[in-house]
Amino acid sequence: MREGRALASLRSDDGAEQLAHDGFETALSTLLETWNITSDQPIIACGMVGAAKGWVKAPYGVVPCRPLAQNLVSAPSKRFHVQVIAGLRQTTPSDLMHGDETRIAGFLSLNPDWDGVICLPGRHSTWVQVSAGEVISFQTYMSGELLALLTGGSVLRASIDGNVWDEATFDFTVEETLSKPEKLAARLFAIHADDVLNGIAPAVGRARLSGLLIGAELAAARPYWLGTNIAIIGTDAATLPYARALQTQGAPATVTDAERMTVAGLTVAYRHWQANR
Repeated sequence: MREGRALASLRSDDGAEQLAHDGFETALSTLLETWNITSDQPIIACGMVGAAKGWVKAPYGVVPCRPLAQNLVSAPSKRFHVQVIAGLRQTTPSDLMHGDETRIAGFLSLNPDWDGVICLPGRHSTWVQVSAGEVISFQTYMSGELLALLTGGSVLRASIDGNVWDEATFDFTVEETLSKPEKLAARLFAIHADDVLNGIAPAVGRARLSGLLIGAELAAARPYWLGTNIAIIGTDAATLPYARALQTQGAPATVTDAERMTVAGLTVAYRHWQANR
């Protein structure tokens, strides 16, 4: 990176869930073997690398606070100079985040004086209330993980096509679920029953499943998004269903790219580290 821009990038599937506590340095060394990284060149890391099962346990910032409230923590490494960004935690109700704080910081650096709610969809989606540059509160939902589990390992797997979906069915299901989220479990099984009895198209089954899970999430998160500015940070695949669901409720959202926000957040952290070392 240079002056807030990514000059090149590398990707690996080696993450905190795949690595032992002492495996992070080896994984990083393997990833960066084609780059000439010197021992004094700072590496800024965010995400699960700073969790209890990560490379180093970085102390959480406690909300309400700035998204990058804590100082960066050095990871134990003989070869690299790694600085880890701390996540955030909330006492009541209990919640925590690793990585989202960096994207939030990046968004706020590009949108100064912005107040409202930020949604960060993905495997675990998080709704974050932001005011005066601080994270005031947040709530995490397992909708993405539930979608993956139900699609790959439940009775619904034969009724769903993961590559296509029916937009009209999605819109209707979101609206229906927002009205009666308590019927979620019954309506999930109805996808399977309709497939067996009526032979529904897989695209319809997928849309119903997504609509049910996102609709239930929106119902629970309504106090966050109703009547306020909304931004969504994520990949296109993750953000577009949320933006569409919110639009059906008359709640337009600004959609932003997760990678761009991450780079901006890493830049904020790096400059803060430079100023305070």
